[in-house]
Amino acid sequence: MEKTTHIAVVPSPGFSHLIPILEFSKRLVHLHRDFHVTFIIPSLESPPPSSIAYLQNLPSNIQSIFLPPISKQDLPQDSHLAIQIQVTVTKSLPSLWNELKSLNSRSPLAAIVSDSFASEVLGFAKELNALSFLYYPSNASMLSFCLYLPTLHEEISGEFRDVPEPIQIPGCLPLQGSDLPDPVENRSNEYYKMFLQRSKRWLSTVDGLLVNSFKEMEEVAIRTFTQKESSYPPVYPVGPITRAGSDSEENGSECLKWLENQPPNSVLYVSFGSGGTLSQEQINELAFGLELSGQRFLWVLRAPSKSVNAAYLGSTNQNPLDFLPEGFFERTKQQGFVIPSWAPQISILSHSSIGGFLCHCGWNSILESVQKGVPIIAWPLYAEQKMNAVLLTDGLKVALRPKVNENGIVEREEIAKLVESLMEGEKSEAIRKRMKDLKIAAANAVKEDGSSTTTLSQVALRWKTLNGVQ
Repeated sequence: MEKTTHIAVVPSPGFSHLIPILEFSKRLVHLHRDFHVTFIIPSLESPPPSSIAYLQNLPSNIQSIFLPPISKQDLPQDSHLAIQIQVTVTKSLPSLWNELKSLNSRSPLAAIVSDSFASEVLGFAKELNALSFLYYPSNASMLSFCLYLPTLHEEISGEFRDVPEPIQIPGCLPLQGSDLPDPVENRSNEYYKMFLQRSKRWLSTVDGLLVNSFKEMEEVAIRTFTQKESSYPPVYPVGPITRAGSDSEENGSECLKWLENQPPNSVLYVSFGSGGTLSQEQINELAFGLELSGQRFLWVLRAPSKSVNAAYLGSTNQNPLDFLPEGFFERTKQQGFVIPSWAPQISILSHSSIGGFLCHCGWNSILESVQKGVPIIAWPLYAEQKMNAVLLTDGLKVALRPKVNENGIVEREEIAKLVESLMEGEKSEAIRKRMKDLKIAAANAVKEDGSSTTTLSQVALRWKTLNGVQ
């Protein structure tokens, strides 16, 4: 009988953190059927229905366990979202340890794999004689920044945003301080301290880092990790890993029917991911900008919020359509389609009538857009999304980025101009060509002999070897 290699996987709370590491696990067991994966899932309050639904119909060699949920009352009040996620994981560590010990006693673990917010759990790996691996759901450039942050912390005093010249990070494009990720905006707050501490932990305790990117997309950043003088743990590019197949549901079928009646490459898809929200003022400007552009659009709209990531750990009961400018529906009924809160993104991006994607620059959405060959308007909101926008616009040149005014608002004229530029004209043609080339490279990376498939096989062999399987 073939011996099974057993690994434990620990995501952090939040649906958009569960998807990437679960999709990675599905890819692993699809390519290497002698693996068994146990998911151990911390949650804040009760697990969201979206997470429970997503865990249905998993392959038989992936199992999931929800840990006892942590109450919001036990978290620091009014703290940053990232701190809430991190504290949820920290408070779940005793029950995580019990589950890991129990699993290991029945079937020894070859590795513990966590996502970036759950990396505290990797401290248990040595006690269980298992390898510790981090699955990094974002890109190699951002991972390089994380690993280089302890050096930047020592080299630069004061706030990064006040540094006059671009900041140099190995393997990355030069970055303005204002485009660095949210956690480093204010060096005196808890969020920065947590982020820095996590970067140091990865450098000192992790046996390997899996990154959801591929060599052909981020050649320079990935090469940085493999240089002889690198002091980083081994980095394995295994992407692009995204949700596979169709995700259409009943409440998305209406917009798909509408797309059927639109010309090829004529519709701009507008969505800010599973957590992004806009202010009322910005919703108004976006609505008028789309109308002014004269281009067709399909817009996934959320109720407004002063926080840019208000929808990340839950949604409101408000009807988003109530917040559109007066008369907008009537004026744009021939031009656009607005869908509240959620849409079947993969089905939409796959549709022949979609010609562009106004996107918040979350890495999942970027990879889905690349795999479908859809050019982007890069509109970053939070986390590492500004860095991602720089990669898309200045590095890969497959996106346009809007300018914001002194109040941080993208005005309607700017929106209309960018939408027209992306959807038609010379600039549009050049962007489409580059995105088409990137789409081909993404498909090649995950073929049987592709760069990412080969890399994942190297990781699997490393885990099997530890487990006594050759």
